Formats: sequence, C-alpha cells, structure tokens
Amino acid sequence: MYSESDLEAAVSAGVLTPQQAAGFRDHVASSRHVPAVDEEHFRLLTGFNDIFVGIATVILLVAVGWIGYSVPPHVEGDGPTPFMGLFVAITAWGLAEFFTRERRMALPSILLLLAFVGGVFAFSLFTLVLMVGEARFENDESLAATVMAAAALLPAVAAWVHWRRFKVPITVAAGVAALAALALALILAAVAATPAAETIVLAAALILGVGIFLFAMHWDSSDPRRETRRSDVAFWLHLLAAPMIVHPIFTLLGLTQGTASLGEATIVVLLYIVLGLAALAIDRRALLVSALAYVLYALNSLFREYGAVELSVAFTALIIGSALLLLSAFWTNARRAVVRPLPEGLRGKLPVVDRVSPGIVAA
Repeated sequence: MYSESDLEAAVSAGVLTPQQAAGFRDHVASSRHVPAVDEEHFRLLTGFNDIFVGIATVILLVAVGWIGYSVPPHVEGDGPTPFMGLFVAITAWGLAEFFTRERRMALPSILLLLAFVGGVFAFSLFTLVLMVGEARFENDESLAATVMAAAALLPAVAAWVHWRRFKVPITVAAGVAALAALALALILAAVAATPAAETIVLAAALILGVGIFLFAMHWDSSDPRRETRRSDVAFWLHLLAAPMIVHPIFTLLGLTQGTASLGEATIVVLLYIVLGLAALAIDRRALLVSALAYVLYALNSLFREYGAVELSVAFTALIIGSALLLLSAFWTNARRAVVRPLPEGLRGKLPVVDRVSPGIVAA
C-alpha cells in the first residue's frame, strides 16, 4: 500500500521522475475506474508489522506511564502525577526517532505523536494543578478553565517541535487542536459565571471549527492534485474541523437534549444535504461522517412522528446506508455536477475533478 507521501519521497530521492510518479498514479486511478484524487489517500498501515509495532508501543507506553505514577507528588493524594505524562512523552519521542524518522511506519508514528503531545499536556496540566493547589479549584470553574488554557500552550509548542523533526501529517492537526483548546478554555474562563456560558462556548467552537476548516483548505488548495504530504495534513485538519463545526450547530438546535420536533428534524436533514454538497465540492468525506449520528437521530424522529415506531430505526438505517453507498459509488460524477457550475476562481482552489497525466489537457 503506497501513499502520496511515499511517492513524494521517491521523487525527492531521485528513485522516480515526476513523470513516472504521475504515470503510476494515473495507472492506479484507471484500474479503479476513479480519479486518484477522489480516493482521499492517507496512510494508516504499511503492513501488518504496523499493527504489531503499534500494539507493542501501546503496551510499553502504558508501562512507562504506570512507572511514572509511582513517582510523587500526586494530585489529590493518590491521583495522577506529572511524571506519568513526562515519562510517556520522553519515551514516545525516543521511539519516534527510530519508528518514525528511520522506519517511516504509519500507525506507530500516529500513536507516538498522540502519546507525545498527550504526555506533554498531562505533564503540563498536573504540574500546574499541583502548583496552584487542588483545593482552590472547588467551585471555581473560571480558575479551572484558566489552568486548562495554560496547560494547552505547552502541547502546542511541543507539536510544532515534533513537526519540525518528524513531519508526521497528523502533527499539524494536533498542534491546532491544542491551540483551539487553549482558546476555548480562555473563553470559558471569561464567561463561566454567566448564564449563557454554554452557548458562548459552542459559538466559539463553531467559529474555531470554521477557521480550522479554512486552514485545511489552505493546505488542500496548495496541492489540488493531492500528490504531496500537504494533502495528508489537510485530511487530518478536516477531520478535526468537522466535529467542531457540526456538533455546535446541532447542539444549538437542541439535538442533544433527547428530543427533536418535526421542524428541527427537517432542518437537520436539510443541513446534512448542504454538508454533503460541501463535502463533494472539497472532496472530503469527514463532514458527512461527523454529522452522521445527528441525521440518523433526526430521521428516526421523523419516522416516529409519522407512526413508523417499530421500524423507525430500520427505515432510517436503510435510507442513510443506501444513500451513502450510492454517493460513494458515484462520487466522481456527483463531484463533477457540483464543482463544474462553480466560478472558475473558486473551482481552481478545489481539488481537481479529473486527474490527468502531464501534457494531457482536461476536458
């Protein structure tokens, strides 16, 4: 299983010429009867050895964290200790020097990145909690949010350092997630005492989600043919942005309260259609996946409203499952129908609809 990053590295090393790499991409695309750009490649596994190393990595990191737990001081007497995160972060960096930098293994690299950033965050958070004093957090949401914001700063810096060293595509999303957590924590600290705190934080999360989406589009537009690592970076950013956009919208509509009126359910379905059109335009399926649970719930409510109580879940699953499978089967044709009517300036910033070999002009 190759990835675009592998081809990019092969071209940089002189193993393949750019023309040979493009020819290989087109051959794979033609054999699958779909443009390679629409495959939305990202590398998760290079072989079963990735799973083997990934399992061993998790076991080792859990053991290291457990050893760190034995080193005082502890939060609240027998709670976590900063050394848990510190030991995990140091171990994850050391393992990344071999499995990421030398072996370039996909799944272990992702796990090690998450362990490194998560370990740094745990170290930062528990250190600050001990410095401030656990007793001061009782009934003080503002202080807790402020400490959370301060703790999120170090992981963002750690993610940047990790990116400079290893260039793992998910690292950018991890750093952006840390910065988003910092911003949301600061906002929560400022409005924690107000009645509208939840609404304000949800609105802020939505704005941040849109900002991350635009940042992801910046990476995507710099590689419209999806032939470099930039496309992989954009994939993880879209995966981060999607729930930050979808969840606040549907939460503000009341979909997480356990009830949905006919009007609310109809709005959810219409919004899902809009998200589907956006997903087709940018050629990213993350928006559809993130909103899936909400639209399933909304459709189930619609069927219950019209009396199909016993089979409401079955009808809902049948409609959504069939629609998504049809969309997947005709994704390229649907993209053409959505993208081609768009203005040329906007169309030029979106992933290409049809990838062709150099020297061949698209129709």
